[in-house]
Amino acid sequence: SRPASSLNVVVGEDKDVSEKVKEIFANAPQTSAEFLEHVQKNFPGAIDNKELVTNVVNQLSTIGYTPANTLLATSLCCDELARQLEDDFTGVYGSNFNLGGLAGFPFAGDTGFWNMATHIPDDGYCLIVYGPHVGLAADGTVGKVERAGVELIDTCCASAIAASQYVRTITDGTYQITATIQRFTDFQQGAVQELCLPHGKRLKDAENPMSELPYALYESQDVLLRKLVSSNHIAENKKGLALLGGIQINTGPGTLDYFHPLSFDYVNTDG
Repeated sequence: SRPASSLNVVVGEDKDVSEKVKEIFANAPQTSAEFLEHVQKNFPGAIDNKELVTNVVNQLSTIGYTPANTLLATSLCCDELARQLEDDFTGVYGSNFNLGGLAGFPFAGDTGFWNMATHIPDDGYCLIVYGPHVGLAADGTVGKVERAGVELIDTCCASAIAASQYVRTITDGTYQITATIQRFTDFQQGAVQELCLPHGKRLKDAENPMSELPYALYESQDVLLRKLVSSNHIAENKKGLALLGGIQINTGPGTLDYFHPLSFDYVNTDG
């Protein structure tokens, strides 16, 4: 069984920050009880973005995070739907440094992470939000989502689903041998596929592979992100960084997005 939300938060007393969050979600839509059932059935422990941002911002304010001394960094998918979570946090902390690529993997790598770390305000902090995303349609279908202006109920995350299909052919022995190993024009997708390979049997045995897929990808991304943190020095005049990882759940227009927090850790410059 998966853990419930990893956010054990205490509401802070920074009224300025709290007011910022309230303003961001002042016109947020209300979630129907029926749709909430779909969320909890497939992603138990998930909370909506309003609750997530409120709790995270208030918790970090007790450490000393403020809009003025915090750099927001994200490792989320290229998909425009993934921007909603960024927008919700940038409303508090300002523009973000992007570490992510297809499916949310931190393709910026060591070079990107090092550059990001130098941009943390002196005597300030960094918040890194990371993880894969998955669509949840109004009827509860996982891996599908309605998009504004698009009649087709689209796949989400398309990169992750394509990678899982590749892995399935490897696992069941139907993959066709080709002379092409990697293409520069699609090297990120090739990497997503390889990083998904260790989860082949897990996805094959899953009751609902579409629900299981983002959790499998998260485990790979968590390893990579923490490797970047441990292998890149953060200057002593930076106080530290917080890591918020989990599953981003994108929904159709007029519905709040959700997030299943799986880790929420703080690392100071001493490690």
